Amino acid sequence: MLQATNVSLRFGDKKLFEDVNIKFTAGNCYGLIGANGAGKSTFLKILSGELEPQSGHVSLGKDERLAVLKQDHFAYEEYEVLETVIMGHAQLYKVMKEKDEIYAKTEFTEEDGMRAAELEGEFAEMNGWEAESDAAILLKGLGIGEDLHTKKMAELTGSEKVKVLLAQALFGNPDILLLDEPTNHLDIQAIQWLEEFLINFDNTVIVVSHDRHFLNKVCTHIADVDYGKIELFVGNYDFWYESSQLALQMAKDQNKKKEEKIKELQNFIARFSANASKSKQATSRKKMLDNISLDDIKPSSRRYPYVAFQPGRDIGNDLLRVEGISKTIDGEKVLDNVSFILKPYDKVAFVGRNELAKTVLFDILMGEMEPDEGTYTWGVTTSQSYFPKDNSKFFEGNNMTLVEWLRQFSPDDQTETFLRGFLGRMLFSGEEALKKANVLSGGEKVRCMLSKMMLSNANVLVLDEPTNHLDLESITSVNNGLINFKGSILFTSHDHQFINSIANRLIEITPTKVIDKEMSYDEYVADQKLQKEIAASYA
Repeated sequence: MLQATNVSLRFGDKKLFEDVNIKFTAGNCYGLIGANGAGKSTFLKILSGELEPQSGHVSLGKDERLAVLKQDHFAYEEYEVLETVIMGHAQLYKVMKEKDEIYAKTEFTEEDGMRAAELEGEFAEMNGWEAESDAAILLKGLGIGEDLHTKKMAELTGSEKVKVLLAQALFGNPDILLLDEPTNHLDIQAIQWLEEFLINFDNTVIVVSHDRHFLNKVCTHIADVDYGKIELFVGNYDFWYESSQLALQMAKDQNKKKEEKIKELQNFIARFSANASKSKQATSRKKMLDNISLDDIKPSSRRYPYVAFQPGRDIGNDLLRVEGISKTIDGEKVLDNVSFILKPYDKVAFVGRNELAKTVLFDILMGEMEPDEGTYTWGVTTSQSYFPKDNSKFFEGNNMTLVEWLRQFSPDDQTETFLRGFLGRMLFSGEEALKKANVLSGGEKVRCMLSKMMLSNANVLVLDEPTNHLDLESITSVNNGLINFKGSILFTSHDHQFINSIANRLIEITPTKVIDKEMSYDEYVADQKLQKEIAASYA
């Protein structure tokens, strides 16, 4: 059990938390959500003891152990992979090292023998003899093969280091597990493994994530950071989102009888109570949901940007033909004889492990890079707008205000009133529209790039990881905008729900072939025969 009592924290004039009281109990997974800057990661640091609140305190159950997903990917460069994982249980690792030091002595005293016996007893109590095998099982589940277990962390790639640090946090069955964006840089298989691990985890989990599918799969509760408070809701992210939207609608509509709204809420609860991520908790969750009243659900203070793409013309008979494109970068063949034909109004997600291949393909298709071999042909009635993964060239060293910045991408010489209104819908209201382009945060840059694309009226959108740096509210808005778009889309994303709700077609560029399937992402991931074929093409 982990409890925060009357916790308050301010940074200068900004109030993050005020008199927060919340209890996290065993057997539950809590999704900590809130707008960018609301203080989610900061609250995790308070819970872990890394940051002291200005008032109030955090208490942990007696003899309970808390584990945290480390964010510094270079903190263990000189340690072997297996050792790094075991370091997640600090006391066990300390006992192991002291025991090894005693046994390594050339002269072994009676005092050494007594101390070694004590350590052996403590080691056995903590299941120390299974430590290496337990660590290896976690690593294997996350896709880190045995050939890497004895390598130094410095020899691993960035994504491999992320997996090792995740295994470190999970190691040793901690009583409390704090995870900040655990699915970042994970592949499909690792995310699926982690979902199953957390669903079956018997202790307490508190997780911050922008992955809505992940939150829906693993969370039994949502802890909503809003108004400087943290309010607890029973259910997964979809339940919280739908109920908050329902409450907002009720607040706007005062003409309908309260009894009708109560009935609507009850019907909604009955529908969502079946979506239990842990079946053994379904009954208790249903009882708790049945007790929710209208007064329990406040409209959120969050703001959702308005994202809507309007194509200037229809796409004709041809969209895109790609024939035999190959590209080598720094001696590595990134694309090898890639061919496919896209049909008008296809919405295609490019998925798979090779991030560079997808980005290079998009850069070639958008004229940013030349292929070594092969050709591509866009339909004559198509117009494209590009969202590159790296958008720095649009902002670095740019001293324009956002109004000036956006005007250069407007097809007509729009008035300042029009541009300010457009920026306001993208959450740059009032003086924020006069911000300089070179001081924007990652999320603000993404919203500007999306504004640029909306003004283009293109009928083909090419987007490389458009949800990076966005909060859940902005991701939801972009997701809905692309679902409603009447043109074609080529995109990449790590967001399961984003892909599944938009794409009607999936293309994966493997080292040996292009896999092209017209199906939903859920079907793609669940198709075991297909996944074995894909895995074999990477082997």
